[in-house]
Amino acid sequence: MKKTKNRWLIAASAVGIHISIGSVYAWSNFTNPLIDEFGWSAKQVQFTFSLAILFLGLSAAFLGHFVEKYGPRSAGLLASGFFGAGVIGAGFAVSIGSLPLLYITYGVLGGIGLGVGYIAPVSTLVKWFPDRRGLATGLAIMGFGFSAAIASPVMELLLNSVGTANTFYILGISYLVIMTLSSLYLEKPAEGWLPEGFKEKVQAGKTKIKEDLSQLTANEAIKTSRFYYLWIMLFINVTCGIAILSAAKPLAEESIGLSTAEAAALVGVLGIFNGLGRLGWASVSDYIGRPNTYTTFFALQIVLFALLPFTTEAILFQVMLAIVYTCYGGGFASIPAYIGDLFGTKQLGAIHGYILTAWAAAGLAGPMFAAWMKDTTGSYAGSLTFFAGMFVIALAISLIIRRDITRLRKENALKNESKTLAG
Repeated sequence: MKKTKNRWLIAASAVGIHISIGSVYAWSNFTNPLIDEFGWSAKQVQFTFSLAILFLGLSAAFLGHFVEKYGPRSAGLLASGFFGAGVIGAGFAVSIGSLPLLYITYGVLGGIGLGVGYIAPVSTLVKWFPDRRGLATGLAIMGFGFSAAIASPVMELLLNSVGTANTFYILGISYLVIMTLSSLYLEKPAEGWLPEGFKEKVQAGKTKIKEDLSQLTANEAIKTSRFYYLWIMLFINVTCGIAILSAAKPLAEESIGLSTAEAAALVGVLGIFNGLGRLGWASVSDYIGRPNTYTTFFALQIVLFALLPFTTEAILFQVMLAIVYTCYGGGFASIPAYIGDLFGTKQLGAIHGYILTAWAAAGLAGPMFAAWMKDTTGSYAGSLTFFAGMFVIALAISLIIRRDITRLRKENALKNESKTLAG
């Protein structure tokens, strides 16, 4: 009989993949070296990052079915191949001074690896942790959030010692190895598998396995209204959050008068709250439920974004920003478990991929809108007030989706009752 793998090592493998691909958030380390070396503009260099995020969303959507069909190990290996090739290829692009090749390698190939790598382990983790879905997905996605804090000093050290091209080569080979080894351990649990301890409680009638509202394929899921409710909620949460991420440093300087060095340090600290929010909120969602978690996100952020433009007390301003960052990270980490609750685990990876197109759209919309408001009005305050309004819409949707959930629960109860009577 085949031995069951350790689910915590499965989680560790997922973290290994996410920590590798999450290094994309440390792209800014390459900005000045590339500008200084080749005379490229900041906009040209930044476009590499934008392209990678765009292809993250596209590949997550289009290759979600690959993840479901071939399993997490094959999907993880595909991700490691694309992301490793993208980063190593970026080294070659830099060595010959080709900006278009940098776009193709890091932006397109690396972006495809990002998308597949992001969703590959998540649907598997949901199956391994039927008792703690939020915690499991929060762990992996926390790795993505924390990755920049780990990668940045390593990149800085390598850039100063071996140069830009060699930094890409070393990182690319390292990510390829870490992601490949992590992927090889990934595996779906056997049908009906339950963890020890939890299984005994279920058999003894002390606890029940929470039944998903439905078991839909990805193509069935996108025909439901609740799919689009989730999409809009994630889009609004990411649009507003990523706009703050992109403008946090100048916003802190402008609003509370921090020096450049102080504002840069604040951005680093806020990044930690982004990572902590991913694990914290996702774990909390196991206890209060995903609908309550998202309603809390939006209610909190309506108040915070409405008050931020009028807050001049430095400590209070920073605390408010930290809470916003936890909600931003928590929204990413809680969405896979929410998808599982609403659509089941049959094709969770593919559905998650479709939902992540909201991230790709928000990654373009949020920073561009914040920058436009700054250029138009001379400050970021107007965009903060606008975002508070967007969260009112998100809050309304988080309440509307509950009607769908209530209706489906009633329908499921009637079906179960009919089966019992027929039996």
